[in-house]
Amino acid sequence: MRPKEKPKARTLHYVIDSGLSRFTVQAFAGGLLSGFAHNPKFTVRGISSDVRVNPQDLESAALRIEIRANSLELLDEMSEKDRREIRRVTREEVLEAATYPTITFESTGVSKDKTIDGQHSLTLAGDLSLHGATRPLSLPLRVAFVGDILHAVGEFSLKQTDYGIKPVAVAGGVIKVKNELKLSFDLAARRRE
Repeated sequence: MRPKEKPKARTLHYVIDSGLSRFTVQAFAGGLLSGFAHNPKFTVRGISSDVRVNPQDLESAALRIEIRANSLELLDEMSEKDRREIRRVTREEVLEAATYPTITFESTGVSKDKTIDGQHSLTLAGDLSLHGATRPLSLPLRVAFVGDILHAVGEFSLKQTDYGIKPVAVAGGVIKVKNELKLSFDLAARRRE
């Protein structure tokens, strides 16, 4: 009598639940008067995804994330006038959302580093398309499966100039946003049948 083989796990489909997820972009002030400026932090509201993964073969996972460029919202406390101006500059001058309405990340490969207590440390390679430019990007992240939820946490940095974006300067250039941005995510994706 042959021992029973375990059934092979199948590839599952997940989509990000925006109500349970957080994706932020942190900018940093530079220049002569940077001590008087603040470091604006934005949250991404318009995010959609398609995640295909076999929990027993993470290296075969595929991910596509799409973000509406005009969906970034300032998290910082400030006057409504300043908030409107920062929103306008971000959407019209920095991201040029009317011309480049979508930011996408599409995976090209996954490498698994280790698994500890059900948390998988991975590196997700892919292409980030932003502001009309596409560049390769590697994202270190931790992934866990909890019931029908795939939970992914990580952070990375990128340079605006790599995507043809000129960092914003105000007050004649004595206050400007640094080229490097820090992005962090805590995403929950729900399994779809």
